[in-house]
Amino acid sequence: MDDITAQQIHTDHVLYELNISAKILEQISEGVMVVNVKRQIIYINSAFEIVTGYNRKEVYLQNPRILQSGLHDKHFYHKLWETISSKGSWSGEIWNKRKNGELFLEWLTISEVRDSEGIVQGYIGVFSDITDRKKAEDELRKLAHYDALTGVPNRHSFTERFSDLLYISQQFNQKLALLFLDLDRFKQINDSLGHEAGDKLLIHVAGRLQELIKNKDVIARIGGDEFVIILSNIKHQREAVHIAKKIIESLTKSFIIDGQEVYITTSIGISFYPNDGDSSEILLKKADKAMYMSKLNGRNQYEIYHEGISHTDKSQIKMAAQLRNALIKNELSLIYQPFLNARSRKIEGVEAYCFWKSGVTPDELILLAEESGLIISLANWVLRQASEDIKHIHLAGFTGIRTTVNISPLHFQQEDFVKDIKFAIENSNIPARAIELELAEGVIMPQASIAKRKLVDLKKLGVKLTIDGFGAGYSSLSYLNRFPIDKLKIDKSFIENLGKYEDDASIVEAIIQLGKHLHLQVAADGVLNDKQYKLLKHLDCDMMQGNYICPPLQLQELIELLNEWDPSQIL
Repeated sequence: MDDITAQQIHTDHVLYELNISAKILEQISEGVMVVNVKRQIIYINSAFEIVTGYNRKEVYLQNPRILQSGLHDKHFYHKLWETISSKGSWSGEIWNKRKNGELFLEWLTISEVRDSEGIVQGYIGVFSDITDRKKAEDELRKLAHYDALTGVPNRHSFTERFSDLLYISQQFNQKLALLFLDLDRFKQINDSLGHEAGDKLLIHVAGRLQELIKNKDVIARIGGDEFVIILSNIKHQREAVHIAKKIIESLTKSFIIDGQEVYITTSIGISFYPNDGDSSEILLKKADKAMYMSKLNGRNQYEIYHEGISHTDKSQIKMAAQLRNALIKNELSLIYQPFLNARSRKIEGVEAYCFWKSGVTPDELILLAEESGLIISLANWVLRQASEDIKHIHLAGFTGIRTTVNISPLHFQQEDFVKDIKFAIENSNIPARAIELELAEGVIMPQASIAKRKLVDLKKLGVKLTIDGFGAGYSSLSYLNRFPIDKLKIDKSFIENLGKYEDDASIVEAIIQLGKHLHLQVAADGVLNDKQYKLLKHLDCDMMQGNYICPPLQLQELIELLNEWDPSQIL
């Protein structure tokens, strides 16, 4: 073979290899850029064009800096080229910019190209667009640490962060508070308005909570309607109490969900490090118990953990079983507290309270029934028994007396609620006007449109309707005109402080005047002394109830009282 033929074969082989390399470079998904020693672009492949938006003519002999995003400073690029010079290559994440100005994240490897004598001939850059992959990784990381619905940290993130804050508190001898929040009667929202509305409400609640806490504090959603807040490096317990009060006040204001006004309240339990424990599990458990006690004490309030709570918690399951048996064996009874007409001094009505056994208050009994799933059975028993008892009162000659029954929110939301009322009235053969239903603001406001239909149906039956605890719950008064209400009962907290605080007296007076303006009766509950009684009478309150007038009585005792009652000799 002569020299010319050998040279031709060598040239053909080199061209073939170059052609193969070029085809490979055009087929691979990574972008490729070749730069000469002057750092001018002399070659790009198709993937480079697709990712950056630049074509070959636009970048030929251009400096690679045309891709710079502006997110990295001069020091970054100086270190990059310093590494290439010392090690021959550099790899890492870098933000660059497409032709249309859009930023993208790439994994870039830049390698030196040297000749046989070790002289640098240029550089090859190979990169992959990892923007989508990075977003996916960030999303997965977010899902692992943040609640998908509300965007606040989830239980996993809370546990990690709580452990870190406890460690810091231990190292620097700092105090820490844990607030456990449970929304009151949230199930009522889900059942009446639907889970989508419930989810939207949770999002709004999380937003309000985030507005109230500082950057150094932590909020997390750890369950369906359960949130926790960690207050780090507090100086005194009153800081946690202050935040709890602000949360309660904030959440009592209405939420607008799909154009509808919705209300919710919350019960809060508080535990402290180091007073109540030194681990996240112990502090969380104790805050949870304190939260339950706040529900037991009436909801929409806070409770600080103390050792007595744990004893109450242990007896809960046992008491639920005992209540179930008491319902089966008919071991419950009703007691009645009279309502006095402040002008005529006549007893015009009585309020029914369910009595079980000594040491269990009516409010505690209701909460126990709600927590154990017995509330519907208990509520219907109370309705039937109260209807039978008022019939006996009428047969005894007191036909003008009516009985008031408190309505549980869980019972009110039942589809057959109005039917239950109608059945109790018809089964006892009493006039519907003899029954007065007392509903807290929190019963009707979370589902105002549905509540209105039920209240209208009740009014058609002839039942009287009272709003209980008025003045302490909701900021909106619009429902007073929308709902067919007969009476407002002023919240006990204002009556308790009559004569002590001028503001409470002003609130009571304002409620009485509001009632008169709307042609509603106004009743005061919890009258305990002569001073409160005389002040309420001076303010022209219509009806009064409380131990000063008469404590709750058994049915027979009540009938005896009615026989002996002489308005001219009373108070």
